[in-house]
Amino acid sequence: MFEPVPRPPAGLVVRCAQVLLSPWSRLSFLALVLACAGALVVLYEPQRLLSEGRPPVQLSGAAAVVLFAVGYGVCTAAFVPRPLLNLAAGALFGSAAGLGSALAGTVLGAGIAFTLGRLLGQDALRPLLRGRWLRAADHQLSSHGFRSMLAVRLFPGVPFAAANYCAAVSRMGYTPFLLATGLGSIPNTAAYVIAGSRAGSPTSPAFVISTGFIVVTGIAAAVVAWRKRHRLRGD
Repeated sequence: MFEPVPRPPAGLVVRCAQVLLSPWSRLSFLALVLACAGALVVLYEPQRLLSEGRPPVQLSGAAAVVLFAVGYGVCTAAFVPRPLLNLAAGALFGSAAGLGSALAGTVLGAGIAFTLGRLLGQDALRPLLRGRWLRAADHQLSSHGFRSMLAVRLFPGVPFAAANYCAAVSRMGYTPFLLATGLGSIPNTAAYVIAGSRAGSPTSPAFVISTGFIVVTGIAAAVVAWRKRHRLRGD
């Protein structure tokens, strides 16, 4: 007869569970997940979608558009730059289908990052919001979620991933976050998608207008960031 394996004391199991589910343990797990995602991006280079000029799986029509949107969402959550994926969407599917796929992927990727940040990072990071600027930003996002996130998405100088995790730490709800992300991402996403779809004819009006929009908004973002940086230094 085999002797029964002794069970650990119930109190020890409870304490271990509390440690594993503590806010800082979950934040550490989030950091590990994000580090692994970044490493996979560097290793596998999903941006090869653009250089290959075709989907990674032999699909066509709506199935390929949906597959690209799912891959887009996962890639943005793993820190692949959205402009590159937007150009790829336009090159692969054209302006209309490419824009739909890119916007769906944008909302999906934002939702993935928001969920990770909310479940794994919010409880640990909220007590650290003590500075004046941090409290002001948290109040703005928590109290005026939709219009604040809409402004963030319309402004191309704010990193996509940073906005996702900042919103997750705040008390903003899912609906205003995702709705503002979808609407606010349209102009910049459309410009890159159209540029990607017209890359073969760089003298066409559509390509010139879209690239001009990208350049102008990029310069405007750099100027605003520079002015805010000097204003903060002055304060």
